[in-house]
Amino acid sequence: MEQMDFYQKPNCSTCRKAKKWLVENGVKAKEIDLNQGLSEAEIDALIGQRDYLKFLNFRNELYREMKMKANPPSRAEAIRLMSKHPNLIRRPLLVRGSKILLGFDEEEYREAVGG
Repeated sequence: MEQMDFYQKPNCSTCRKAKKWLVENGVKAKEIDLNQGLSEAEIDALIGQRDYLKFLNFRNELYREMKMKANPPSRAEAIRLMSKHPNLIRRPLLVRGSKILLGFDEEEYREAVGG
């Protein structure tokens, strides 16, 4: 099975649920703590050709303060903000090859890990 990366914040309840599911299902994934932050280049590579707006955490205070739903930032600005404010990154992220799951949906996880 190819390497999987699990981007999460240990204090995030959804991340803890997803991690518990991974452990209970014997899924090995390299854990990456979003509290450490990601560089703009790392975020850019993670998003790739995908819609960068899906990577923004719409529950985040900054997202609401900046009214990003009505006035979405440019890709470059969104990446800069996510790098500076890791809480603005939607989480958890499970990455397996070219597939990325945003948030935690048990059914999607089961499908992604082939379980």
